[in-house]
Amino acid sequence: MTVYFIGAGPGAADLITVRGARTLAACGVCLYAGSLVPRELLAECPDDARLVDTAQLDIEQITAELVEAHRAGHDVARLHSGDPSVFSAVNEQMRRLDEAGVPYEVVPGVPAFAAAAAALKRELTVPTVGQTVILTRVAQRATAMPEGEDLATLGRSGALIVLHLAARYVDRVVGELLPHYGADCPAAVVAMASRPDELVLRGTLEDIAGQVKAAGVIRTAVIMVGRTLGAEQFRDSHLYSPARDRHTC
Repeated sequence: MTVYFIGAGPGAADLITVRGARTLAACGVCLYAGSLVPRELLAECPDDARLVDTAQLDIEQITAELVEAHRAGHDVARLHSGDPSVFSAVNEQMRRLDEAGVPYEVVPGVPAFAAAAAALKRELTVPTVGQTVILTRVAQRATAMPEGEDLATLGRSGALIVLHLAARYVDRVVGELLPHYGADCPAAVVAMASRPDELVLRGTLEDIAGQVKAAGVIRTAVIMVGRTLGAEQFRDSHLYSPARDRHTC
């Protein structure tokens, strides 16, 4: 039996991958983050599946549920919002499963930043404007940032910065990025990306904090700052250029 860490996607139930939905439908036990995962997704589970909301469980209780289900002969779906590869806290779960000798697999999902870019109708990498995207967050009392990964340092690159878990700290974000990006740098915030109550805020570093506070956005939001968000005049990519020799590798 196997534990499957499944990316549920950014919010819309139909943004789970085909593989994720098929895996979910084959598991007799499903652990899900009730505060983040849309309940409509649970309809994909077998009718007799055991459903466990992990919102009030700590890491040891979650691990115990996974191990017990495995030992009882069940495949287990561990449903995470977004994609397990970023800000998902799957590492500590996988580490404990390794110690318990429980096999697991990871099924990727649509990350929140991709859904946010779709809502903005923007490609985050634009030829000659920006080809780098930094995914990060801000330091909090519970979790400090590693040395060299503070916004003031990352901002020196001038790359597009995407911040998760940072909406309530928008003033700090603006303050640390202003010296590197300038007040006129495009900025955007997408809350509840892909959900019916999705909210899109567009502006610059000069006014985005005011918009966020006026809208009351404090969680489930992605902040983006960078010149590619406002790029209009740029060179076409070489990929589809008429000048490209399509007969060579």
